[in-house]
Amino acid sequence: MPPRRRGSSGFRGVRVRPSGRFYAEIRAGGFRLTLGTYNTPELAARAYDAAAWRFRRPRRDMNFPDVESLEEAEFLAPPPCLVDDEDRRRHRQVQRRIAIAEHDEQLMRQWRAQFPNDVDNTDAFFADLRAQRRSNRRHRRAVAEFELENPNTTWTENDPRWDDIWTETTSDDE
Repeated sequence: MPPRRRGSSGFRGVRVRPSGRFYAEIRAGGFRLTLGTYNTPELAARAYDAAAWRFRRPRRDMNFPDVESLEEAEFLAPPPCLVDDEDRRRHRQVQRRIAIAEHDEQLMRQWRAQFPNDVDNTDAFFADLRAQRRSNRRHRRAVAEFELENPNTTWTENDPRWDDIWTETTSDDE
Protein backbone atom coordinates (compact mmCIF):
# COMPACT_ATOMS: atom_id res chain seq x y z
CA MET A 1 0.00 0.00 0.00
CA PRO A 2 1.49 3.40 -0.93
CA PRO A 3 2.05 5.96 1.82
CA ARG A 4 -0.64 8.59 2.43
CA ARG A 5 0.34 12.03 1.15
CA ARG A 6 -0.02 15.22 3.20
CA GLY A 7 1.26 18.80 3.12
CA SER A 8 4.00 20.31 0.98
CA SER A 9 6.43 17.49 1.77
CA GLY A 10 3.77 14.91 1.06
CA PHE A 11 3.75 13.47 4.59
CA ARG A 12 2.13 14.25 7.90
CA GLY A 13 4.51 15.83 10.41
CA VAL A 14 7.29 16.43 7.87
CA ARG A 15 8.53 19.90 6.91
CA VAL A 16 11.05 21.02 4.32
CA ARG A 17 14.00 23.08 5.50
CA PRO A 18 15.45 25.85 3.30
CA SER A 19 18.52 23.66 2.80
CA GLY A 20 16.35 21.04 1.08
CA ARG A 21 16.56 18.56 3.95
CA PHE A 22 13.47 17.40 5.82
CA TYR A 23 12.67 17.43 9.50
CA ALA A 24 10.00 15.55 11.37
CA GLU A 25 7.96 16.95 14.23
CA ILE A 26 4.96 15.77 16.23
CA ARG A 27 2.59 17.66 18.47
CA ALA A 28 1.90 16.19 21.89
CA GLY A 29 0.39 17.74 24.99
CA GLY A 30 0.48 21.26 23.57
CA PHE A 31 4.13 20.98 22.56
CA ARG A 32 5.76 20.56 19.17
CA LEU A 33 8.55 18.01 19.43
CA THR A 34 11.18 17.98 16.69
CA LEU A 35 12.18 14.41 15.91
CA GLY A 36 15.21 15.12 13.73
CA THR A 37 16.47 16.17 10.32
CA TYR A 38 16.62 13.69 7.42
CA ASN A 39 17.80 13.59 3.81
CA THR A 40 14.48 12.38 2.34
CA PRO A 41 10.83 13.00 3.26
CA GLU A 42 10.23 9.23 3.51
CA LEU A 43 12.84 8.85 6.27
CA ALA A 44 11.34 11.81 8.16
CA ALA A 45 7.86 10.28 7.74
CA ARG A 46 9.14 6.99 9.20
CA ALA A 47 10.46 8.88 12.22
CA TYR A 48 7.08 10.61 12.61
CA ASP A 49 5.27 7.27 12.46
CA ALA A 50 7.50 5.79 15.16
CA ALA A 51 6.68 8.73 17.45
CA ALA A 52 2.97 8.49 16.55
CA TRP A 53 3.02 4.81 17.53
CA ARG A 54 4.67 5.73 20.85
CA PHE A 55 1.87 8.23 21.53
CA ARG A 56 -0.71 5.61 20.56
CA ARG A 57 -2.15 7.71 17.75
CA PRO A 58 -4.78 6.11 15.51
CA ARG A 59 -3.62 4.53 12.26
CA ARG A 60 -5.35 7.21 10.21
CA ASP A 61 -2.71 9.62 11.60
CA MET A 62 0.14 7.49 10.26
CA ASN A 63 2.01 8.07 7.03
CA PHE A 64 2.50 4.34 6.48
CA PRO A 65 -0.63 2.49 7.70
CA ASP A 66 0.82 -0.88 6.68
CA VAL A 67 3.16 -0.86 9.71
CA GLU A 68 1.69 -3.24 12.29
CA SER A 69 3.42 -2.41 15.58
CA LEU A 70 5.55 0.07 17.51
CA GLU A 71 8.54 -2.25 17.22
CA GLU A 72 8.23 -2.41 13.44
CA ALA A 73 7.82 1.39 13.20
CA GLU A 74 10.93 1.94 15.34
CA PHE A 75 12.86 -0.62 13.32
CA LEU A 76 11.97 1.16 10.06
CA ALA A 77 12.63 4.64 11.43
CA PRO A 78 16.17 5.88 10.85
CA PRO A 79 18.17 7.57 13.57
CA PRO A 80 18.33 11.35 13.13
CA CYS A 81 21.41 12.88 11.55
CA LEU A 82 23.49 14.04 14.51
CA VAL A 83 26.32 16.26 13.38
CA ASP A 84 27.87 17.58 16.56
CA ASP A 85 27.55 17.48 20.34
CA GLU A 86 24.83 20.15 20.27
CA ASP A 87 22.69 17.99 17.95
CA ARG A 88 23.23 15.01 20.22
CA ARG A 89 22.25 17.06 23.28
CA ARG A 90 19.09 18.30 21.57
CA HIS A 91 18.25 14.77 20.45
CA ARG A 92 18.59 13.45 24.02
CA GLN A 93 16.43 16.32 25.25
CA VAL A 94 13.75 15.54 22.66
CA GLN A 95 13.82 11.86 23.56
CA ARG A 96 13.38 12.75 27.24
CA ARG A 97 10.47 15.07 26.40
CA ILE A 98 8.83 12.37 24.30
CA ALA A 99 9.21 9.86 27.13
CA ILE A 100 7.76 12.33 29.66
CA ALA A 101 4.82 13.24 27.40
CA GLU A 102 4.20 9.56 26.69
CA HIS A 103 4.23 8.75 30.41
CA ASP A 104 1.93 11.69 31.21
CA GLU A 105 -0.59 10.57 28.60
CA GLN A 106 -0.51 7.04 29.97
CA LEU A 107 -1.06 8.25 33.53
CA MET A 108 -3.95 10.48 32.44
CA ARG A 109 -5.61 7.53 30.65
CA GLN A 110 -5.24 5.42 33.80
CA TRP A 111 -6.56 8.22 36.02
CA ARG A 112 -9.58 8.83 33.77
CA ALA A 113 -10.38 5.10 33.77
CA GLN A 114 -9.90 4.73 37.52
CA PHE A 115 -11.68 7.94 38.60
CA PRO A 116 -14.40 8.83 36.06
CA ASN A 117 -16.32 10.78 38.71
CA ASP A 118 -13.33 13.06 39.25
CA VAL A 119 -13.27 13.92 35.57
CA ASP A 120 -17.01 14.63 35.61
CA ASN A 121 -16.87 16.70 38.78
CA THR A 122 -13.92 18.93 37.87
CA ASP A 123 -16.15 21.82 36.78
CA ALA A 124 -18.28 21.50 39.91
CA PHE A 125 -15.17 21.53 42.09
CA PHE A 126 -13.85 24.75 40.58
CA ALA A 127 -17.31 26.38 40.72
CA ASP A 128 -17.46 25.58 44.45
CA LEU A 129 -13.94 26.90 44.95
CA ARG A 130 -14.85 30.19 43.24
CA ALA A 131 -17.99 30.47 45.38
CA GLN A 132 -15.96 29.90 48.58
CA ARG A 133 -13.44 32.54 47.59
CA ARG A 134 -16.21 35.00 46.74
CA SER A 135 -17.88 34.32 50.10
CA ASN A 136 -14.56 34.83 51.90
CA ARG A 137 -14.06 38.19 50.15
CA ARG A 138 -17.59 39.27 51.08
CA HIS A 139 -16.97 38.34 54.71
CA ARG A 140 -13.66 40.24 54.82
CA ARG A 141 -15.31 43.29 53.27
CA ALA A 142 -18.22 43.17 55.74
CA VAL A 143 -15.78 42.96 58.67
CA ALA A 144 -13.78 45.90 57.32
CA GLU A 145 -16.95 48.00 56.84
CA PHE A 146 -18.06 47.13 60.38
CA GLU A 147 -14.70 48.22 61.77
CA LEU A 148 -14.98 51.47 59.80
CA GLU A 149 -18.28 52.26 61.54
CA ASN A 150 -17.06 51.07 64.96
CA PRO A 151 -15.63 53.96 67.04
CA ASN A 152 -13.84 51.47 69.35
CA THR A 153 -11.96 49.63 66.60
CA THR A 154 -8.69 47.95 67.50
CA TRP A 155 -7.35 48.26 63.96
CA THR A 156 -4.50 50.71 63.47
CA GLU A 157 -4.37 53.25 60.69
CA ASN A 158 -1.91 51.18 58.65
CA ASP A 159 -3.65 47.83 59.14
CA PRO A 160 -3.75 46.00 55.77
CA ARG A 161 -7.25 44.72 56.56
CA TRP A 162 -8.58 48.20 55.71
CA ASP A 163 -7.87 47.38 52.07
CA ASP A 164 -10.67 44.80 52.21
CA ILE A 165 -13.21 47.65 52.09
CA TRP A 166 -12.40 48.05 48.38
CA THR A 167 -12.44 44.32 47.65
CA GLU A 168 -14.67 43.46 44.70
CA THR A 169 -17.33 40.90 45.57
CA THR A 170 -19.20 40.54 42.30
CA SER A 171 -19.78 37.13 40.78
CA ASP A 172 -17.68 38.03 37.72
CA ASP A 173 -14.29 38.13 39.42
CA GLU A 174 -12.40 35.11 40.61
